[in-house]
Amino acid sequence: MDEVSQLPGGARALVVTASNRAAAGVYEDRSGRVLAAGLAELGFGVEGPKVLPDDAVEIEDVLRAAVDAGIEVVLTTGGTGLSPTDVTPEATRRVLEREAPGIAEAVRRYGADNGVPTAVLSRGLAGTAGRTLIINLPGSTGGVTDALAVLGPLLPHVVSQLRGGDHPA
Repeated sequence: MDEVSQLPGGARALVVTASNRAAAGVYEDRSGRVLAAGLAELGFGVEGPKVLPDDAVEIEDVLRAAVDAGIEVVLTTGGTGLSPTDVTPEATRRVLEREAPGIAEAVRRYGADNGVPTAVLSRGLAGTAGRTLIINLPGSTGGVTDALAVLGPLLPHVVSQLRGGDHPA
């Protein structure tokens, strides 16, 4: 069975792009579009990308609204680097109830192992709030593509677990 057929029915995902320049219309949000397309390919009903400035309060508000709406997976792109305006992990940490550091580490490791040494600079977090998985991804299309390679096999199981499913025998 492939990932799409394993995804529990009606699973919803939200894509959030954190970028001052994309939010201001200086350039088009490409990483959010790539991420949304990848999630749709995995079988998710996708909302977004919702493009926001690098503002911790605004990002936190959108994440909390997604949790309250029962969206199973929220993937952010952008705002995870070392720039003073990169605040996505800080906003996410205030929403998360349980961290899942192995997911964020796997995304960083995949990028580094595939020739992108700067992948380890991402401060992205992963974890759950209520029955929602939230993962911060880098703001590049390459970083998003790498992350989807890691997440594709994981997300069906995560959604099942968040819905109360048992571990496979």
